[in-house]
This record gives sequence, C-alpha cells and structure tokens, in this order.
Amino acid sequence: MNTKNFKRIIGGQFDATIAMLEECVRNCPPKHWRGIIGKYPFWQVAYHTLYCTDLYTARSDESWKPHAKFHPTGRAEIEGEYPSRMFMKREILAYLKYCSKKVRTSLKRETESTLDGPAGFPWLKKMTRAELLIYNLRHVAHHSGQLGAFLRRKRVKTKWAKSGGK
Repeated sequence: MNTKNFKRIIGGQFDATIAMLEECVRNCPPKHWRGIIGKYPFWQVAYHTLYCTDLYTARSDESWKPHAKFHPTGRAEIEGEYPSRMFMKREILAYLKYCSKKVRTSLKRETESTLDGPAGFPWLKKMTRAELLIYNLRHVAHHSGQLGAFLRRKRVKTKWAKSGGK
C-alpha cells in the first residue's frame, strides 16, 4: 500500500474513533462525570485517552511539549497516576478538538521514510511510526469503548461513527 493511501485510511479511522470519544464525552450527564470506570472517574479516562493521543502525535518523547491549558503542571500532569485536578467537560471537549487537529497535522508530515522509522518513544523501542499510529488509534478505541459501555449501562445512548463525519 502506498503512503498516501495508508495516511488516508488511518486519518479516516482516527477521525471516526475521535468522533466516538467525543460522542461519549458530550453525552455524559453531569451526574456520571465522576462515575468510576475500573478505578478511575469517567473524566479521567477521557483525559488519559487524550493526553496519550497528544503525546504520540509528537515525533518523540523529547519533542513533546505540554500545553499550559491542558497540562497545568507540565509533564507532572501526565507522569503521575492522577492529574492535578478534575477537568470539566468543556475542557475535555477543547482538548479533544486540539488533539484531533494535532493528529491531522501529524499525519500530513509523515513520509514513507518516517513511517518506516522508529516510533520515537523509548518504551516502544521496536515500533515504527506507522505502527505507533495504529497503536495510538487502538488506545483511543479501547477507552472510547470503556466510556461507551459505561454510559450504556447507565441508559445513556451513544452512536457509532463510521467516519469522522459520523
């Protein structure tokens, strides 16, 4: 498969997966924002999903820069088990929009050579950039599924997205 097609396919699936995450966040009633999924509240699962998406759009761990709005304590915000504070729905939706744009920008700069090159993160030593894109996509899908299942158990409906255009 050529690089252009690979990027188109991954981009479309990323758009759809992020749309499903957005669907969960938008439809989460205030009374469930702190609802526990595993051992973390709903909002924190959404935040974790986004900061990993944000991080993995960088060329490398070293090149990733925390955003003051989404990481008020810098890298410490994501290195500890818990963020420094609870993030509200509007903040998570703003972060989602930011990450969605970063994914598209990141994909545009990829070439056949960069996709075949190292992922750029020491804990993912054997991964290529191409594999990192799929890994990142699976991570968003995994947590979107958790959030969606939680909401369905609470009788909150969410929709499936075939594409970024839903």
